[in-house]
Amino acid sequence: MASEFPNWKNIGKTSLSSGLGKVRLVVSLAIGLIMLIMLLNTFKIVPAGHRAVVFNNLTGGLSGRGEGLTLLLPFTQSATIYDVRTQTYTMSKMTNEGQVRGDDSVQSLTSDGQQVDVDVSILYHPDPNKIVELHRLIGPDYEAKIVRPAGRSVTRTSVSKYAVIDVYGAKRMEIQNEVANELRSLFEKNNLILDSLLVRNVDFSSEFKSAIEQKQVAQQEAERKKYELEKERIEKERKIIAAEGDAESIRLRGEALSRNPALIQYEYVQKITPGIQTIITDGRSILSLGDLVKSAPIKTKQ
Repeated sequence: MASEFPNWKNIGKTSLSSGLGKVRLVVSLAIGLIMLIMLLNTFKIVPAGHRAVVFNNLTGGLSGRGEGLTLLLPFTQSATIYDVRTQTYTMSKMTNEGQVRGDDSVQSLTSDGQQVDVDVSILYHPDPNKIVELHRLIGPDYEAKIVRPAGRSVTRTSVSKYAVIDVYGAKRMEIQNEVANELRSLFEKNNLILDSLLVRNVDFSSEFKSAIEQKQVAQQEAERKKYELEKERIEKERKIIAAEGDAESIRLRGEALSRNPALIQYEYVQKITPGIQTIITDGRSILSLGDLVKSAPIKTKQ
């Protein structure tokens, strides 16, 4: 009869052993997960063209690391990655062209009070040799803190020194160089390097555009009139030269006739029949025009 009842003592031991096994499994999984996290936090890959700034949570110290695999102390050190390749920050009137959506051009006033909208592209990169100072003084958001405000401020200041016609015309490159030089100095102080600056486009008010169009039309009309006057002058000179040539021809002809009056008869006959040399006057006599010219007396000037 006793064998028909379960052994509660053995059952209790089995349940306890099973519970302990589950606890050990959970603990093992937790330890494995912690070790995995520690392992992932221990190694950091710094990509090409980047630098890492390592911060020590215990001492508060900063250090720079180069490209490649770098070792970090778990829960003690953390790394911030910086891209030190050339970056472009564009402020444009075009909606989807710059970092800011919508009209982000630099609105400036010229020295004569005209508003112009300037599109600017700034090409720059963080100084790899001063990346720790950049992290300590400014941080990863240097674009919002330095690049954008400095670019807009320097552009406005430079444009305000020039008249609108200079911004439109020959001095645009001078303005671009002035903005670049000033911005380069500001970037240097903030551990950034300016590669180049481009004034890509300048948009003017509708009134100024209309005035420029009217001026261009007036210039084209003036050029057309100048061309016509020059053409008339050349034609006049041509006629004067032709008239002087005719007068000289008449003078020489008069001198030739005065020396040889028989030429009149010769020319008369030539007009009747060009190329004729001999004429039979009455059927019995023959008149040689060449002999007539040669036999005519020649008068000379005294």
